[in-house]
Amino acid sequence: MHYEASTNFAPFKKFRIEQAIRYRDKLDVEVNRRTKKPLSKATISARLANIKGFFFWLADQPRYKSRIRHSDADYFNMDAKGQRVARAVRERPYPSLEMVCHAFSKMPQNTDIERRDAALFSFLMITGARDGAIASLRLKHINLVDGCVYQDAREVRTKNAKTFTTYFMPIDQTFTDCFCTWVQYLRSEKLFGPDDPLFPPPEMGVRDGQFAVIGLKRKTYQNSNAIRKAIKSAFENAGLPTFAPHSFRKTLTKWADQHYPTREAFKAFS
Repeated sequence: MHYEASTNFAPFKKFRIEQAIRYRDKLDVEVNRRTKKPLSKATISARLANIKGFFFWLADQPRYKSRIRHSDADYFNMDAKGQRVARAVRERPYPSLEMVCHAFSKMPQNTDIERRDAALFSFLMITGARDGAIASLRLKHINLVDGCVYQDAREVRTKNAKTFTTYFMPIDQTFTDCFCTWVQYLRSEKLFGPDDPLFPPPEMGVRDGQFAVIGLKRKTYQNSNAIRKAIKSAFENAGLPTFAPHSFRKTLTKWADQHYPTREAFKAFS
């Protein structure tokens, strides 16, 4: 436990106020192992809250009631200034439409995986779908005639297990064409059926004595890691800052602000 290490694993029965103060000071100077930067106020606040909750609980436990009081937990509170910084709502960065179009134009489409990633990128732009839902979509959820995707919560990992239909948004016909071409390719060339994945994982095997992609699997991804990686690679390949799939939703909102100026029109779009 992070706190215990700061006290050299001293027994909780020997808790002293100085230990809490020393732990708070330690968090103020500690750095993130990955970024090598000081811990954020939000991280410090979360760690202190966890320890505070533990001590509050410990004060009610047998053999500790006489050693620890509920008020001792208050020594793990962050100062008022730090709390304001930790709770501040920050605007998350998102790509402009120009950045998105540039990144898409640089995406290669020579192999099945490259074509899949381009279609995935396009799908994000015309639906704003969440990466978890995208990873679990199947061909039967796509309706090219009406231009929509049916996100069935019984099979698709939607937020709060809600079922709803999302219609393709008229952002840029290039994105719609790319996605529709991919769906038709899966159905006619790869002979994928309704229950097969919309964005299938690669099938790995040996080709010419080397381990390589030999096809596409007929099962969906178990998580959205590959979705996020594909989007990140698209921006990196274009020499741009990287963005998460969820940031596309803000890009679409910004686009709608400019193309649907009235409240009624924007509501219809949303």
